[in-house]
Amino acid sequence: MADFYFNLPLWFRLLVQGFAVIMVVFPIAGFCSLAERKVSAWIQGRPGPNRALPVFIAWVPVLGPFLQRLGIFHFMADGGKMLFKEDSLPGHVNKFYFILAPIVAMMPALTTVTTVPFGAYLDAAGQVIPLGLARVDIGLLAVFAVSSLGVYSLILAGWASNSKYPFLGGVRASAQLISYELAMTLSVVPVFLWINSPGMPGTMSLARAVEFQSLPGFFGGAWFIFIMPVAALIFLVSLFAETNRHPFDMAEGEADLVGGFHTEYGAFKWGLFFVAEYAHMLIGSGVFTLLFLGGWNPLPWVTLAQFAALLHVAQLPLVVGLLSIGIFLGKVIALIFFFMWVRWTVPRFRYDQVMKLGWQKLLPLAIANLIAYAIGIAVIQK
Repeated sequence: MADFYFNLPLWFRLLVQGFAVIMVVFPIAGFCSLAERKVSAWIQGRPGPNRALPVFIAWVPVLGPFLQRLGIFHFMADGGKMLFKEDSLPGHVNKFYFILAPIVAMMPALTTVTTVPFGAYLDAAGQVIPLGLARVDIGLLAVFAVSSLGVYSLILAGWASNSKYPFLGGVRASAQLISYELAMTLSVVPVFLWINSPGMPGTMSLARAVEFQSLPGFFGGAWFIFIMPVAALIFLVSLFAETNRHPFDMAEGEADLVGGFHTEYGAFKWGLFFVAEYAHMLIGSGVFTLLFLGGWNPLPWVTLAQFAALLHVAQLPLVVGLLSIGIFLGKVIALIFFFMWVRWTVPRFRYDQVMKLGWQKLLPLAIANLIAYAIGIAVIQK
């Protein structure tokens, strides 16, 4: 099936992949918005969204009330409201750049997802073949390079709004990105020092990171979160800051900036910013899963091939592929829940605390961690 797909014309494959990205990212972002409210309600001991119910479902005795309590119809209502609500354009804004900003926000979100492998299958020889929309050997480099462009949308939105609070939000976003991008990049260098062993071709592939967490032996099958816990912690904290998630949401802190960079936005343009935010959170969780949580391997020291053999499905590539996608998405969903849990548990930092944590704590820790692992890996691989 894979060979058939890659033999199709390039323009057709690009069209299919682009459509697939949109049809996956937008619904997941919408359900993340619903999940955010349900998780916050659960943490705060209140019902949450549980009122919306279409007429054509209300008459069903058990299914209707059950789906209503889950709140899934609020997802439909929010989508309809975002699409059909009057999209006003303030008179004092720079109209061209004001409209361009949310479009720019979506571009990195829809691009980086193509470079992240999300599963694998076993070929006839029993080799694990990664599943992904784009087969690139510089996967992590592409994610870092493209995702960092998302901050331009916040800067553009703040500047084009011609208002002091959005402008301050854009300035904060740019300063925060610079502060935590360095620590995030340095935190993953030990991982690729480990997997780029002497005599092997150099790579930045995320699939290669999963491959090295699938090797035999104690250190081979251990997830990198156990081998490099400090690197995993730095990457995770930096990921919160890079995605502007609470307690690092300085760019939109309503306590001091009303709404930050998106104060002047509403309706569909406002919604695009938050689709982009949830998309970045999804991609960041996927990258963390691939680097530190074994990717599509179900457990530490238990590979996908071993798990498929245990279930007697190793000879069924489609089943193995769906199984690997399910394992990968399960880890990603758990991380997204962790993002939401932190938001409704930890108080927001002050801006000076965010800067101090990035420059005076995480960056020196990332440098020290890199030096320690560089020396250790050199001694082990000598």
